[in-house]
Amino acid sequence: RAAAVAALGRVARLAELCRALRRSDARADGPGWAQARDEAEAALRELRELVRPLREPGYGEALRRKAERARKRRVRLQRRRLEARAAKEEEKARAAEREAKIDQWRAKCIQEVEEKNRERELKAAADSVLSEVRKKQADTKRMVDVLRGLEKLRKLRKEAAARKGVCPPPSADEAFENQVESLKMLLKTRTELYEAEERALRVMLEGEQEEERKREMEKKQKKEREKLLQQKLEMDSKLFGDPAEFPLAHLLQPFRDYYLQAEHSVAALIQIRHEWDQYLVPADHPEGSCIPPGWVLPSLPTNDTWATAVR
Repeated sequence: RAAAVAALGRVARLAELCRALRRSDARADGPGWAQARDEAEAALRELRELVRPLREPGYGEALRRKAERARKRRVRLQRRRLEARAAKEEEKARAAEREAKIDQWRAKCIQEVEEKNRERELKAAADSVLSEVRKKQADTKRMVDVLRGLEKLRKLRKEAAARKGVCPPPSADEAFENQVESLKMLLKTRTELYEAEERALRVMLEGEQEEERKREMEKKQKKEREKLLQQKLEMDSKLFGDPAEFPLAHLLQPFRDYYLQAEHSVAALIQIRHEWDQYLVPADHPEGSCIPPGWVLPSLPTNDTWATAVR
C-alpha cells in the first residue's frame, strides 16, 4: 500500500512536470525547459525504483496470498465476535431463565411458609381460645364442688346444732336453698355455654384439619397429574419424535394423526376397538396375550445399522 501510494505521488508529479515542459516548449524557454526535464527524469527514476519490486516474478501472487490471509483473518475475527455476541446473548437468556425459575421457586417457598404461618397462628389462636374455655370449665367445676361442699358443711352444722337443741328457722333453710338453686342454675348455664364454645372450636379445628388434608390431597393429585403428563410426553416423544424437532407441519404429522385419530373421532374409535376386539384372548392363552393397557414402546436397537437409522 505504501509503495502504491508513493508511486501514485510520483505519477502525479510527472504529470505536472510534463505540463510544465509543454508550457516551456510553447514559450521557447530553454533554461526552464531543461530544468523541468531534469526534474521529470529524476521523478521517473524514483518511480521506476518504487515499482521495481512490484514487477518481480511472484510478487503479485505473494501479495494476493497476503491479502487473502488478511481477509480470512478479518472474517475469522468477525465470526468470533458474532459467536461471542451470540454466546453472551444465550448466556444472558439462560441467566434470565434461571432467575425466573429462582424467583418462581422463591415465591412458591414464601407462599408455603406464609400458609404454614397462617395455619400455625390460627391453630395457636384456636388452642388458646380452647384452653381458655377449658380453664373456664375447670373454674365452673370447681365452683360446683365448692357449692356441694357448702351444702354438706351446712348439713353437718345443722345436725350438730340439732343435737344441742338449736334449730334454725325455716326461712333460713328456704333462703339457703333458694340461693343454692340460683347458683346451680347459673353454673349449669355457664357449663352449657362453655361446652357449646368447645364444640364450636372443635368443629372449627376439624374443619381446618379437613381443609389441610384436602390441600395436601390436591397437591398430591397435582403431582400425580404432572408425573403422568411427563410420562405421556416421554412416551409420545419415543413414539412420534420430539415435538421441538418434529413440529406439526413435519412429514410425520400424517402418521401421528393416524395413530391419534381415535381421540378426535368416535367412528374411528369404534373401528379401532372392533379391530382390537378380534384379538381378545385370556391372559393365560398359549397363543396370544391380552391387550396392553398403554402404548407398546419400541425395543432398543440390536445393531449399529438399526441405531443409525433410528437416529
